[in-house]
Amino acid sequence: MIKIKTVSFCLLSLIIFISCQADKSNPKIIMKTEAGDIIIELYPEKAPITVANFLRYVNENRFGDATFYRTVTPDNQSGSKVKIEVVQGGLFEDEHPDMLEPIKHETTEQTGILHKDGVISMARNEPGTATSEFFICIGDQPALDYAGMRNGDGQGFAAFGKVIEGMDVIRKIQKSPAKGQYLDPRIKILEVMHDKNSIKCS
Repeated sequence: MIKIKTVSFCLLSLIIFISCQADKSNPKIIMKTEAGDIIIELYPEKAPITVANFLRYVNENRFGDATFYRTVTPDNQSGSKVKIEVVQGGLFEDEHPDMLEPIKHETTEQTGILHKDGVISMARNEPGTATSEFFICIGDQPALDYAGMRNGDGQGFAAFGKVIEGMDVIRKIQKSPAKGQYLDPRIKILEVMHDKNSIKCS
Protein backbone atom coordinates (compact mmCIF):
# COMPACT_ATOMS: atom_id res chain seq x y z
CA MET A 1 0.00 0.00 0.00
CA ILE A 2 2.86 2.37 0.89
CA LYS A 3 4.59 1.55 -2.41
CA ILE A 4 1.41 2.38 -4.38
CA LYS A 5 1.07 5.70 -2.56
CA THR A 6 4.73 6.49 -3.25
CA VAL A 7 4.37 5.73 -6.96
CA SER A 8 1.17 7.80 -7.13
CA PHE A 9 2.88 10.73 -5.40
CA CYS A 10 5.84 10.53 -7.78
CA LEU A 11 3.53 10.49 -10.81
CA LEU A 12 1.58 13.46 -9.47
CA SER A 13 4.80 15.36 -8.83
CA LEU A 14 5.99 14.62 -12.36
CA ILE A 15 2.70 15.86 -13.84
CA ILE A 16 2.89 19.08 -11.80
CA PHE A 17 6.53 19.59 -12.82
CA ILE A 18 5.75 19.14 -16.51
CA SER A 19 2.72 21.41 -16.20
CA CYS A 20 4.77 24.13 -14.53
CA GLN A 21 7.32 23.95 -17.32
CA ALA A 22 4.50 24.88 -19.72
CA ASP A 23 4.33 28.24 -17.97
CA LYS A 24 7.87 28.92 -19.18
CA SER A 25 7.05 28.12 -22.79
CA ASN A 26 6.47 30.69 -25.50
CA PRO A 27 3.04 32.38 -25.48
CA LYS A 28 0.51 31.14 -28.00
CA ILE A 29 -2.49 32.90 -29.46
CA ILE A 30 -5.58 31.59 -31.21
CA MET A 31 -6.74 33.50 -34.26
CA LYS A 32 -10.32 32.65 -35.14
CA THR A 33 -11.25 33.47 -38.73
CA GLU A 34 -14.16 32.87 -41.09
CA ALA A 35 -11.98 30.23 -42.76
CA GLY A 36 -11.05 28.41 -39.53
CA ASP A 37 -8.79 28.66 -36.49
CA ILE A 38 -5.05 29.31 -36.48
CA ILE A 39 -2.74 28.81 -33.49
CA ILE A 40 0.44 30.89 -33.47
CA GLU A 41 3.45 30.54 -31.17
CA LEU A 42 5.24 33.83 -30.44
CA TYR A 43 8.95 34.29 -29.67
CA PRO A 44 9.26 37.15 -27.14
CA GLU A 45 12.84 36.34 -26.15
CA LYS A 46 14.00 36.65 -29.76
CA ALA A 47 11.74 39.50 -30.94
CA PRO A 48 10.65 41.35 -27.78
CA ILE A 49 9.56 44.61 -29.42
CA THR A 50 7.53 42.99 -32.17
CA VAL A 51 5.86 40.44 -29.90
CA ALA A 52 5.00 43.10 -27.31
CA ASN A 53 3.38 45.18 -30.04
CA PHE A 54 1.33 42.26 -31.37
CA LEU A 55 0.21 41.24 -27.87
CA ARG A 56 -0.83 44.80 -27.12
CA TYR A 57 -3.24 44.61 -30.06
CA VAL A 58 -4.53 41.31 -28.66
CA ASN A 59 -4.77 42.41 -25.02
CA GLU A 60 -6.47 45.72 -25.85
CA ASN A 61 -8.89 44.10 -28.33
CA ARG A 62 -7.59 46.22 -31.19
CA PHE A 63 -8.04 43.51 -33.83
CA GLY A 64 -11.84 43.86 -33.79
CA ASP A 65 -11.96 45.07 -37.41
CA ALA A 66 -9.02 42.99 -38.64
CA THR A 67 -9.24 40.89 -41.78
CA PHE A 68 -7.09 38.84 -44.08
CA TYR A 69 -7.19 41.02 -47.17
CA ARG A 70 -4.20 40.15 -49.35
CA THR A 71 -2.94 36.97 -50.99
CA VAL A 72 0.38 36.87 -52.83
CA THR A 73 0.81 33.92 -55.18
CA PRO A 74 3.25 33.09 -57.99
CA ASP A 75 0.58 34.18 -60.49
CA ASN A 76 -0.36 37.66 -59.23
CA GLN A 77 2.95 39.51 -58.82
CA SER A 78 4.02 40.08 -62.40
CA GLY A 79 5.65 43.39 -61.47
CA SER A 80 8.06 41.78 -58.99
CA LYS A 81 11.25 40.04 -60.07
CA VAL A 82 11.52 38.32 -56.68
CA LYS A 83 8.46 36.15 -56.06
CA ILE A 84 7.04 35.33 -52.62
CA GLU A 85 4.00 33.51 -51.24
CA VAL A 86 2.21 35.03 -48.24
CA VAL A 87 -1.21 36.00 -46.94
CA GLN A 88 -1.51 39.37 -45.24
CA GLY A 89 -3.88 40.65 -42.58
CA GLY A 90 -4.43 43.40 -40.04
CA LEU A 91 -6.50 46.56 -39.75
CA PHE A 92 -5.87 47.52 -43.39
CA GLU A 93 -6.78 51.21 -43.03
CA ASP A 94 -3.81 53.46 -42.23
CA GLU A 95 -5.94 55.83 -40.13
CA HIS A 96 -7.92 53.18 -38.24
CA PRO A 97 -8.68 54.38 -34.66
CA ASP A 98 -7.31 51.13 -33.19
CA MET A 99 -3.93 51.60 -34.88
CA LEU A 100 -0.97 52.03 -32.51
CA GLU A 101 2.23 53.95 -33.11
CA PRO A 102 4.82 52.28 -35.39
CA ILE A 103 7.52 50.18 -33.74
CA LYS A 104 11.27 49.81 -34.11
CA HIS A 105 12.30 47.32 -36.77
CA GLU A 106 13.81 44.02 -35.53
CA THR A 107 15.66 42.34 -38.39
CA THR A 108 16.03 38.60 -38.85
CA GLU A 109 19.76 39.13 -38.39
CA GLN A 110 19.00 40.35 -34.85
CA THR A 111 16.32 37.79 -33.96
CA GLY A 112 17.44 34.70 -35.84
CA ILE A 113 13.82 34.04 -36.87
CA LEU A 114 13.92 33.31 -40.59
CA HIS A 115 10.96 33.45 -42.94
CA LYS A 116 10.25 29.73 -43.10
CA ASP A 117 6.91 28.07 -43.86
CA GLY A 118 4.29 29.26 -41.35
CA VAL A 119 6.33 32.13 -39.91
CA ILE A 120 4.39 35.30 -39.05
CA SER A 121 6.05 38.64 -39.71
CA MET A 122 5.24 42.35 -39.80
CA ALA A 123 4.34 44.15 -43.01
CA ARG A 124 5.90 47.58 -43.43
CA ASN A 125 6.91 50.35 -45.79
CA GLU A 126 10.14 51.91 -44.51
CA PRO A 127 11.97 50.28 -41.56
CA GLY A 128 10.26 51.37 -38.35
CA THR A 129 6.78 51.80 -39.85
CA ALA A 130 5.17 48.48 -38.83
CA THR A 131 1.89 48.78 -36.90
CA SER A 132 -0.92 46.19 -37.08
CA GLU A 133 -0.31 44.62 -40.48
CA PHE A 134 1.20 41.14 -40.53
CA PHE A 135 1.72 38.33 -43.01
CA ILE A 136 2.20 34.58 -42.83
CA CYS A 137 4.65 32.73 -45.08
CA ILE A 138 3.53 29.89 -47.30
CA GLY A 139 6.68 27.92 -47.95
CA ASP A 140 10.17 29.21 -47.15
CA GLN A 141 10.68 32.86 -48.16
CA PRO A 142 14.38 33.78 -47.77
CA ALA A 143 13.85 36.90 -49.90
CA LEU A 144 12.05 38.40 -46.89
CA ASP A 145 15.00 37.93 -44.52
CA TYR A 146 17.69 40.51 -43.75
CA ALA A 147 19.70 41.13 -46.93
CA GLY A 148 16.92 39.48 -48.94
CA MET A 149 16.06 40.82 -52.37
CA ARG A 150 12.31 41.45 -51.97
CA ASN A 151 12.76 44.90 -50.41
CA GLY A 152 15.27 47.36 -51.83
CA ASP A 153 16.54 48.56 -48.44
CA GLY A 154 17.87 45.09 -47.58
CA GLN A 155 16.49 45.20 -44.03
CA GLY A 156 13.95 42.45 -44.59
CA PHE A 157 10.87 42.07 -42.41
CA ALA A 158 10.40 41.50 -38.68
CA ALA A 159 9.46 37.86 -38.05
CA PHE A 160 8.19 37.10 -34.55
CA GLY A 161 6.39 33.75 -34.39
CA LYS A 162 5.12 30.72 -36.27
CA VAL A 163 1.85 28.97 -37.03
CA ILE A 164 1.83 25.66 -35.16
CA GLU A 165 -1.72 24.65 -36.09
CA GLY A 166 -3.89 25.77 -38.98
CA MET A 167 -1.62 26.03 -42.01
CA ASP A 168 -4.45 24.35 -43.91
CA VAL A 169 -6.53 27.42 -43.06
CA ILE A 170 -3.75 29.71 -44.30
CA ARG A 171 -3.56 27.84 -47.61
CA LYS A 172 -7.35 28.00 -47.89
CA ILE A 173 -7.17 31.78 -47.43
CA GLN A 174 -4.42 32.01 -50.05
CA LYS A 175 -6.64 30.27 -52.59
CA SER A 176 -9.76 32.33 -51.83
CA PRO A 177 -11.30 34.55 -54.54
CA ALA A 178 -9.28 37.68 -55.20
CA LYS A 179 -8.97 40.64 -57.53
CA GLY A 180 -5.29 40.88 -58.20
CA GLN A 181 -3.65 40.48 -54.80
CA TYR A 182 -6.68 41.63 -52.80
CA LEU A 183 -9.14 39.10 -51.43
CA ASP A 184 -12.72 39.68 -52.53
CA PRO A 185 -14.40 39.46 -50.14
CA ARG A 186 -11.92 39.94 -47.32
CA ILE A 187 -11.83 37.16 -44.73
CA LYS A 188 -12.79 38.41 -41.28
CA ILE A 189 -10.64 37.73 -38.25
CA LEU A 190 -13.37 37.05 -35.72
CA GLU A 191 -11.25 36.99 -32.57
CA VAL A 192 -7.62 36.91 -31.48
CA MET A 193 -7.04 35.61 -27.95
CA HIS A 194 -4.51 33.93 -25.73
CA ASP A 195 -4.39 30.14 -25.76
CA LYS A 196 -5.89 29.27 -22.37
CA ASN A 197 -4.60 25.69 -22.42
CA SER A 198 -1.30 26.74 -20.82
CA ILE A 199 -1.06 26.04 -17.10
CA LYS A 200 0.16 28.71 -14.68
CA CYS A 201 2.20 27.75 -11.61
CA SER A 202 3.39 29.99 -8.80
